[in-house]
Amino acid sequence: MLKVLSGNKAAAYAAKLARIEVAAVYPITPQSQIGEDVSKFVADGELDCSIIEVEGEHSVMSAITGAAVAGSRVFTATSSLGLAYMTEPMMFAAGMRVPMVMIDVTRETSAQRGISTSRQDAASTRDSGWLEIDPSNAQELLDSILMAYRLSEDADVLLPVLLVSDGFFMSHQYEPVDVPEQELVDKFLAPVKKRHGTQFSDGKAMQFALSLSGLPYIQYRYQTLQAIDRVKEIFPKIEAEFEQIFGRSYGGLVEEYRTEDAEYVLMTNGSAAGMVKNVVDAARKEGIKAGLVRIRMYRPYPREDIIRILRGKKACGVIDRSICLGWNCGHLFQEARAAIALEPDMPKMLSFIDGISSLDITREHIELALGMTMAAGEGEPVQETNWLSWE
Repeated sequence: MLKVLSGNKAAAYAAKLARIEVAAVYPITPQSQIGEDVSKFVADGELDCSIIEVEGEHSVMSAITGAAVAGSRVFTATSSLGLAYMTEPMMFAAGMRVPMVMIDVTRETSAQRGISTSRQDAASTRDSGWLEIDPSNAQELLDSILMAYRLSEDADVLLPVLLVSDGFFMSHQYEPVDVPEQELVDKFLAPVKKRHGTQFSDGKAMQFALSLSGLPYIQYRYQTLQAIDRVKEIFPKIEAEFEQIFGRSYGGLVEEYRTEDAEYVLMTNGSAAGMVKNVVDAARKEGIKAGLVRIRMYRPYPREDIIRILRGKKACGVIDRSICLGWNCGHLFQEARAAIALEPDMPKMLSFIDGISSLDITREHIELALGMTMAAGEGEPVQETNWLSWE
């Protein structure tokens, strides 16, 4: 059924379609609407789910971790300093290999606190052990949440998944969204199986934790790393099945747009990709061989795809909504450059920082980034890192 939804509302519909059983909620702008809409589904009798209201985000993550350990399908959403506050139990959830799905509706985290957009909060979790998917619009967010549950609960994965939604841009912008029928979703995502849940005994105190050191700990960490790496093979298969049922696909770990014969490539993630595609199309009409690489699966990092796509290109400009402090570049740029560092026939790389503090990544800024990328590809001296909003 076609509905006009914001990204936040699409996320709530996805949670309902996934038949979540436990959701812990604590409000923080710009994600509060997700918890409100899920609660309304429960109040209206449309969703059989326990809503846990807690005093802060640390307890949110702790509550859904316990529920997931008990065998429930769980869900929550957060943003900015709320994500920072739940860092400790997030590490526990990943370390204990607990399947769950959470939405981060991005917001700045700095000391000069505001409610403006950036991806600095999401960047802080990249080494937490969580998988990360970066949708580009509300439809992809809804679809990716359903795929995320399949991925998280896969017996060869069993890891939590974070989906990142650009605050105020994706979260509050309304657009047409195809909300699938529940019967089709049930065909794709069966009700959660309790076989992985802990068996509790009434009246007996229980503890679920691991205390390892030395070689056993190293082995456990290595097994987690292997599970993360298996996602590169498992997720495309999940998306292929999703496409068979719903008729939509997003390219697997990386979306490639007009890259096959491109000489100059722009790279980004999230909601900025739509405007980048417009700029690429306009450049193509002028005879410029431009293309786009959108990082869709940020963890695990799609290193092999990045190397394959960028080989033989003249230059690549990477547009980030976050800053890798201490490196004077964006996070996507840092990792893409590291991925290709030892490979032959790789392009000149440029970092473009934009869209921070709710500033729009405008068409003019993207055209500027493409122009500088082209200049670098032709051997002209170009500064490696560029702040598009004010340089």
